[in-house]
Amino acid sequence: MNARERIEAILNRNVCDRPALIAPVSNATAESCRQLGLSFQDVHLDGEKAAALAAYPHEQLGFDSMMPYFSIVLEGAALGAEIDWGGPYTMPSIRKPLFSDPDEFALPADFLDRPPITALLDTIRLLRQRYGDTALILGKVLGPWTLALHLYGMEPFLIDTVLQPAKARTFMEQFAGITRLFAEAQLAAGADMITLADHITADLASPDTYLNLLQPLHRQIIQTFPANTFILHCCGNTTDRVAYFADAGFPVFHFDSKNKLDDIIRKTGSMQLTGAVNNPETLLFGTVEDVFQQTRSLMAAGIRLISPECAIPLQVKNVNLQAIARAVGSLD
Repeated sequence: MNARERIEAILNRNVCDRPALIAPVSNATAESCRQLGLSFQDVHLDGEKAAALAAYPHEQLGFDSMMPYFSIVLEGAALGAEIDWGGPYTMPSIRKPLFSDPDEFALPADFLDRPPITALLDTIRLLRQRYGDTALILGKVLGPWTLALHLYGMEPFLIDTVLQPAKARTFMEQFAGITRLFAEAQLAAGADMITLADHITADLASPDTYLNLLQPLHRQIIQTFPANTFILHCCGNTTDRVAYFADAGFPVFHFDSKNKLDDIIRKTGSMQLTGAVNNPETLLFGTVEDVFQQTRSLMAAGIRLISPECAIPLQVKNVNLQAIARAVGSLD
């Protein structure tokens, strides 16, 4: 059973040889970049370099998936946002929002032909050519909530979700077009599944805000794609809304270790979970044994799609990622 077959078996609730180790968001590290002779700042706009970095955790660290989107800025960069492309140990970020009113936004006709987008699509094509059907290729898109946080600005958007919900909804309805278009393009390029990153955590909004403003858009997006297309990613505490994520139709949710494991498992219903090896304590500062034991605890609780809880801090040592792989049995 190869890596892709294993993940598909788990998604279909069939018997397989072992749990799978996936990375729904970035698992790039500075150490991996050094091993490949790459500058992390350069990989985001270069399909060949990005393909090498995306494949490295599968080839060397025991991951069953490949994730070629290493940031949260490509959509914004394609729309003309000013980008800080980061450094060896820092992730890229958008320097300032682009829009203050929904009327200012129009999805460019050439969006898919703009360099940050074409680079990712080229990366996915290269991975598909090189690995065929042996490993799962995960694409990634930002959801309408997260796009609004980045492109309109966190403070004004969150205020509008309370005081001007119609304006907030209009922004998200417009940005949902980016989510759908980019997901379609990544699937056409060869991605097997798409991580939809939408950070509507308890730190930012209530469960009712999700239910009233964002869930209808999520449901519309999901219904236009085949089954088992999306993995929803949301950092932070989400136990109070995870049942709503399941009701929206997501087949898989990528959860954070801030959630109490028993509680979130109980509330997910038929939706599968992937997670949630802790980043800031276990992977970044823990020992190999710490990582191994936390992974085993997740498996004992019934998690069959094991993953780090969020994008890997670039400072994480690869030996700790390999400890996850040894716990699931993907490395000797």
